[in-house]
Amino acid sequence: MDLKSYRSHRDLPPVAGIVSIEEAAKIGFSIGDCVTRLKHHHWAWKRLHEIFVKRLTAEPIYELKMAFSLHAHYCAEHAAAWRKRVGEMRDPPLGLDAVPNAALDAFFDEILSAPTTSELLVGVYQQALPALRESLARHLEETNRLVDHPSVRICRFALIEIEEMIDFGARSIPCLDAATDQEWPTVLTALLASAGGLDGAATPSGEEPRRHYSLKIPAYDSVPQRDERFQDSYNMGVHAEAFLYDEKFPDLPKTLMMYYKRLREIDVPEMMASIIVETKDKPWSYYADMTRQLWDEARHAIMGEVGFVRAGLDWRKFIRINHTWSLALNTQLKPIERHAVLYFIEQGLMPKTGKRFEWETGVASGDPYSGMIQDYDWADEVLHARIGRDWYVKAIGNTAEATAYGHKCWSDVTIDWESYREKGLTQHENWWPAAYTEWCHVHGETPDPEILAYHTSYADTRADLQDISASG
Repeated sequence: MDLKSYRSHRDLPPVAGIVSIEEAAKIGFSIGDCVTRLKHHHWAWKRLHEIFVKRLTAEPIYELKMAFSLHAHYCAEHAAAWRKRVGEMRDPPLGLDAVPNAALDAFFDEILSAPTTSELLVGVYQQALPALRESLARHLEETNRLVDHPSVRICRFALIEIEEMIDFGARSIPCLDAATDQEWPTVLTALLASAGGLDGAATPSGEEPRRHYSLKIPAYDSVPQRDERFQDSYNMGVHAEAFLYDEKFPDLPKTLMMYYKRLREIDVPEMMASIIVETKDKPWSYYADMTRQLWDEARHAIMGEVGFVRAGLDWRKFIRINHTWSLALNTQLKPIERHAVLYFIEQGLMPKTGKRFEWETGVASGDPYSGMIQDYDWADEVLHARIGRDWYVKAIGNTAEATAYGHKCWSDVTIDWESYREKGLTQHENWWPAAYTEWCHVHGETPDPEILAYHTSYADTRADLQDISASG
């Protein structure tokens, strides 16, 4: 009997359907060689996560800000899977936070330091992710898929999302229509060659790693930026929460305010990115959980965007999405204080007057999309409350102390509504009448005079700001 002549019972698929007997008998990586490859992969996931999070806040283009949120989440999850796999492979101490190769580290430093958005996208989506895809495909080809099946499985799953990310980059880069330093991609290619490829599988070129943009790595920029569609970013002329909780207004117009609240959540990933970047030496599960929440908040903003489009209302023309919350927290508070405020606000969303109320309002409005997204938004916030308990409350002591500290930190934040006007940053336009009128026009409705006349600004309800979320 030999490998070719061996037959399973009634020719059923052998080896649990993974591979053939011949393929299962091939000699693949030793544990040591496999771990070396996996550590290189892990480093790529970790550095890509860092790049997405560090560039998110100051990236003005909304679609890229949202994509960076998602792709950071993907990278955090895959880094966690790789850490778990290496931990299973008889290799303590794991050494997962040690730089596997100086040239590889310089490669990612270069991408992080890219001075323009266009070059950042070229580095991530045309250089780093294709190199990672090639490395994972090589792992699948060279390893024994039976003995190393746990590694095979995470590689296969990761390749699905790598393809999605690369496709996003391929469709995005031509849209920017911006010049790229023609020399820089060759610098990145040379750095990978010097490292022996992203996985270290090739013979290093022997060339001394040469840096271009990363001779001085820029500091993290925590000031949120928005593109030109976000008009009047300091505008605080409409208090959505006051409208939502006013019983005299019907449920259907409240849907518009909830779409506004959802889209306004663009400021939460802008703020959470600063917590993740500036909080050091936590277990990787902390960064994975926080980045999951960051993506959820970005997803909520996209829900609001889609809601407006579905309702036939051009938010870019009528709605003023401010960034005053993320700007204030990022520039006035320490990371733990920002987390405290986030937790305090989330706790205020849990009672009946919070997320349940928004879901009930969405359902009662008769707009099925509003009911659906509020259903999921509520579920996400329950998860986020758990993340807050796991990582913030335990660090502070107990729930009472954590809540009190969050309240104090939120009270210390200065969002000087009037000074924005005095400095000429905004006139706090009441954009609601125009938005509501346009929505009525699109749907053949007659504007209700009382709803049309609504004008409750943040200045009029300043005392409520300690108890009602300024972000969502």
